[in-house]
Amino acid sequence: MFFAPRFRAFAAVAALAAASAIAQAQQALPNVVILATGGTIAGAGASAANSATYAAAKVPVDKLIAGLPEISKVANVRGEQVFQIASESFTNDNLLVLAKRVSALAKQADVDGIVITHGTDTLEETAYFLSLVVRTAKPIIVVGSMRPGTALSADGALNLFDAVNVAASKDAGGKGVLVTMNDEIQSGRDVSKVVNIKTEAFKSQWGPLGMIVEGRNYWFRAPVKRHTMQSEFNIDEITALPAVDIAYGYGSVPATAIDAFAKSGVKALVYAGTGNGSVADRIVPTLQKLRADGMQIIRSSRVSDGFVIRNAEQPDDKYDWVVAHDLKPQKARILAMVALTKTNDSKQLQRIFWEY
Repeated sequence: MFFAPRFRAFAAVAALAAASAIAQAQQALPNVVILATGGTIAGAGASAANSATYAAAKVPVDKLIAGLPEISKVANVRGEQVFQIASESFTNDNLLVLAKRVSALAKQADVDGIVITHGTDTLEETAYFLSLVVRTAKPIIVVGSMRPGTALSADGALNLFDAVNVAASKDAGGKGVLVTMNDEIQSGRDVSKVVNIKTEAFKSQWGPLGMIVEGRNYWFRAPVKRHTMQSEFNIDEITALPAVDIAYGYGSVPATAIDAFAKSGVKALVYAGTGNGSVADRIVPTLQKLRADGMQIIRSSRVSDGFVIRNAEQPDDKYDWVVAHDLKPQKARILAMVALTKTNDSKQLQRIFWEY
């Protein structure tokens, strides 16, 4: 009995010391914000056997974080639910809202990195848009999953853990917006969804920037195209995006879609041509007239790899057309929208497509 008060005092001091040590450890960890937008990574299936049939955008961000306690050892993490939608329904307005929130967070001294959870269907477009318009050297990571968290062999938990790990890493800074899926670190500019039912769905023809293995980053290359801090574009100055659409080339293609886009008042048209951005002879006069009327014409290719060579297949200089270089049609549309907020000069647009 004589020792009881002394023991209780000792226990109280020990508890305070332990709490202080935990607080100090938390203060030493980087601060990462997860912005959730929905998608498969927040999806749920009817049973564990449903890996391709499920409802997307069901699980809130707080539940995603709570289901992954391992991230508390990597960073101090908090979440914000920006949207809860499937990414095929993303709009230009969604892009603007998300990018402005990312930009605002990046300016905060108490934020070291940002993770965006996103549906995979348009993930590559959002990642590229952010890379063009958010002026920061802090890591910005876009992540999704190919299977809902309820499925056997679900990939979302590891993808999210890797995303937080990369966002918390100083060596990820200054590399533009990144995508972490399937253990790989991809450039948001280069990567595209190339498979729709496998976890290794996102690839770049130029290869990943690196890999994440057991929480450690391994880097193999760095992006050379302009992005983030080197970009001439700034989301803080953009209030709207001009209309840009995509027309698809194929055998026996008519001008029906192109004419419809012209009537809708689009400012630029990305032509997803065959091969080297080839344009059927019967389509060329239509595109020439549209260019003469002020619409920008951008030749891209529907082919998954390679790039469009200027003045090959079509005399771009003569027609005053722009080529999309190695950007796929959906990425060319993103860059064209952003570029048109600054200039409508075709020579400047071509410079932008070479540099970004």
